[in-house]
Parts: sequence; structure tokens; C-alpha cells
Amino acid sequence: MSNKTMESVTGVLLAAFVGFGAAWYFGWVEANFALMLLLATTLTGAYWVAEKLVFLPQRKRALAEAEAQAAQREATLKAQGIHQVDGGLTAEGCEKLLLQPWWLDWTAGLFPVIAVVFVLRSFLFEPFKIPSGSMIPTLLVGDLILVNKFHYGVRLPVVNTKVLSNNEPQRGDVMVFRYPPQPSLDYIKRVVGVPGDEVAYLNKQLTVNGQPVSKVAQPDFFDPDSMRYGKQFQETQNGKTYGTLNDNDRPAFVPGASDFAFKDQCNYTVEGVVCKVPAGHYFMMGDNRDNSLDSRYWGFVPETNIVGKAFFVWMNFGNFKRIGGFD
Repeated sequence: MSNKTMESVTGVLLAAFVGFGAAWYFGWVEANFALMLLLATTLTGAYWVAEKLVFLPQRKRALAEAEAQAAQREATLKAQGIHQVDGGLTAEGCEKLLLQPWWLDWTAGLFPVIAVVFVLRSFLFEPFKIPSGSMIPTLLVGDLILVNKFHYGVRLPVVNTKVLSNNEPQRGDVMVFRYPPQPSLDYIKRVVGVPGDEVAYLNKQLTVNGQPVSKVAQPDFFDPDSMRYGKQFQETQNGKTYGTLNDNDRPAFVPGASDFAFKDQCNYTVEGVVCKVPAGHYFMMGDNRDNSLDSRYWGFVPETNIVGKAFFVWMNFGNFKRIGGFD
């Protein structure tokens, strides 16, 4: 395939990537970012291999031919008694012959960076931005957090299949997972029930396996976004102590729970809900208890939907004091 053809094909591919990325960024289409990153890694990797095996050797051969022609011309002119030769091959000309064209700069040249990002994001740590207030007071809107992707085991990107086991999710963990009704979305909540647990949230009191979770009143929490105060409590589960909020104006019952797998394991009343967590599933709740769309509404999180454990706020551009770890 000629360089001109490769230039045209690459231009079309890059334009398609940019266009689709813009449409995804503005919310015009839904996309799987992990899949897009895998495709970008694969595509740029193919160009990188082609550069090493095909295009760079081609440019080196072209340079060798140019040098040979220049040497032959110089020898011919010297044989004719002409020793001052103009227009020969300069160092700048040699560099230009070896220079990558733009379409390789934007593919093969980016492959090492994209590959490193792909490995880090897929198997080690992934950044997330907190979009809503469901985890207040632990996490605020605008917090940029890191998620440990290997804490619960190593999973293959895109398909999310576990290939290496590690820790099991524990009560009290803040976990990122794929939202069961729409797996293309990532959600973040706290694990309050593991497989086999009976979780009850009645009259705004969390109980696990018949034991009320410790709930100690704290000073009211002021939310600057809503400009309201909320009742704040301190809960402790599995050695982890964290804050929760309650809104006295919200009723205890759960309105509008959808149909979901194993819903027959839950009993809804005016006081709240009681659920038996099925095997291979987890019961998740937001710390902002009366402002969280969680397992009370859409059901249990399957083990296959786990993304990783959230553990660190690495930036909040509105409040630098937010930087640090959390439970």
C-alpha cells in the first residue's frame, strides 16, 4: 500500500475517532470507553509494528539510495575535473528522508503512551469523577478519585472477566461497579451487604443479620451546593468508620423500586426494605441515604459487574483540602 493511500486511510480513521469521541463527550451517543481505548491501542499498535517492520526500513532504503546516487554523481563530476559540487545531499536532507510522516506521528508515535494508559487503566488504577451527591459526606460532587482495579482481582478489559482472584468485597468498602440496569454506566456506592447477608433499612436504621449498625449522631452537615443542612451520623462497619446523611423531610419507605433479579428476596414496607443478598451479589447504598439511587431501588450488584475499590481523592479543583484517602 502506497504512502498516499496510507495517508488517506489514516486521515479517515483519525477523523472517525475524533468525531465519535466528540459525540460521546457531548452525550450524543453512548460509548464504552474501555472498548474505545482497546481499539485505539490495537490500531496504533498495528501502525507501530508496521513502522518498525515496513515504513522505517523503506525510508532507510530511500536514504541509502539517495546517498549512493549523490556519491555516484560526485564521483562522475570529479572524473570530469569538477571538484566543487553543489546541490549534494545535506544533513538536513538526510534527516527529512528519515522523518516520520504526520500520519505515523499520530498513530505509531502515540502507541507507547496509549499502551501505558491502557495497561494502567485496565489493570491497576482508574480515575473517576464524582458526578452526584449520593456519597456525601464521604465524597463530594467534583471529587476526582482513584479506583484500585486489582484489589478485587484482575479482570480482562471490556469483557470484565476475572482471571486472577484477590480480595473479596467487604462491608464498608466504597466500590465502583457497572450499573446493573445499564452496564455502560459506572456507579459508586458503599457495600453494606455481602452474599448471604440479610440487610434491613427500616426507619432509616441499617441492620445487617439482625445487628443494628452503629450510628452515632454528629453535628449537622452543610451542603454548599443545595445550601441546606442535613442530619449527619457516623456509622461503623467491618472496622471502617464513615459519615452518612439523613433528610428528615424524606419518608422511610422506598418509592418506585423497579423490577430486578431476585426481587423476591426483598420485602418492601412503609418502614423501608429488608433483603436477603443472593450468592455472588452485593447490596449497595449511598452514604447520602435519602438522596441515593441504590440497591433499594434497582437491586443487587452481581460480582461480574465489579470495577474496583475507590480509595483516594487525588483532586478537587474547587477544594484542594479534599485531596487524600477515605474510608
